[in-house]
Amino acid sequence: MDREAGTKGTAAPGFSGAERRGGVMVRGPKSGNGTWSSVYYPDSAGPSRPRPPARAQRLTLDSEMDPLAAGVQADGSLAARPGIGGSWRGAGGRWLLWPLRAVLWTALLVIAFRGITAIIFNSSSAPAGGTGAGAVGETFPVSLAEAYATEFGRVYLGFSPQSMAQREQALAAFVPASVSAANPSLGWNGVGQLNLQSVQVAGISVQDPQHAVVTLLALLSGQLMELGVPVAATGSGLVVSGEPAWLPAPPRISPPPAPRGTDRVAQSQLMNELPAFFQAYASGDSAALNRFVVHGASVTGLGGAVTFDQISVLHVPPGGGTRQITVTVIWQLAEQPGSAAGNLGMTSKLEMTYGMSVVDLPSGKWYVKEIGVSSEAVGAR
Repeated sequence: MDREAGTKGTAAPGFSGAERRGGVMVRGPKSGNGTWSSVYYPDSAGPSRPRPPARAQRLTLDSEMDPLAAGVQADGSLAARPGIGGSWRGAGGRWLLWPLRAVLWTALLVIAFRGITAIIFNSSSAPAGGTGAGAVGETFPVSLAEAYATEFGRVYLGFSPQSMAQREQALAAFVPASVSAANPSLGWNGVGQLNLQSVQVAGISVQDPQHAVVTLLALLSGQLMELGVPVAATGSGLVVSGEPAWLPAPPRISPPPAPRGTDRVAQSQLMNELPAFFQAYASGDSAALNRFVVHGASVTGLGGAVTFDQISVLHVPPGGGTRQITVTVIWQLAEQPGSAAGNLGMTSKLEMTYGMSVVDLPSGKWYVKEIGVSSEAVGAR
């Protein structure tokens, strides 16, 4: 009994230090007579090597095939391997799951964010109500509808009692047959006269692939107005689907004030040089123009359509070597045979304003880089 009590829980050979390293504790089986067999204990006599129980054998074999199973304790947990500092927690490669999950969730969040933003921006960039040639306008014949509405406007906005029959016949080509039969004059009562001076397209609003409203800008007896013309389209066919609407002309505003301030020295220099430039510009002589133009720039003259008279206004703002100046020039117009001015021995003159870009080169002379329309108010002084 003393030997039995002293040997219970003793580790089998090969598992020495099992309590410290997570080894398997085994108990030797009892013999048939109630005594403990000495082959299972290190202090027993005899040369026989202790044999671990079946579970220990199975763990040893598993450890040889799977390195991760080498440290499995009796309760199924992993024990620290000999020779590895510290303890290693976790089963197999499960510690890799957390960074992989983080990467996966990050990718999913990025995909979801990009999808939501694409939907929002695509929706916000779509034209509301269909103005101009947008996604809807690609299927609507915009250019054809504008030309069609313009020709309709020429007929609709010009009438007199003497031309009523011709007008009704012309309108019948633009409106449905039922409308032409019921209202051949399209709302005009046959009284009075309307003189159209000019008409052109101001814009178009495409409502869907089959409907749009073309806006015309017209000049009637010296007054501007707008005319809204509803147009329907099916394939390549068009029709004015209803009566047009008279709309107000664009409001006239005061232009924003241009920044003032004048460089008197540069103004004096340019006033001496620009007359020769405008003489060459009026004639269109390229050889003469090249003497006043910056190297690499291209300026085309007027080809003798006008003759230079004088510079009435020159504005040169302060600045560096390159200036944006405003020049008002008086041109003499070529007289047509039989004109009133020619008969009286006078010359027709016309004042025009140009915006120019000029460069002050080290030679002390100004050269023209570009000439075009001025954005300053007409007649600004």
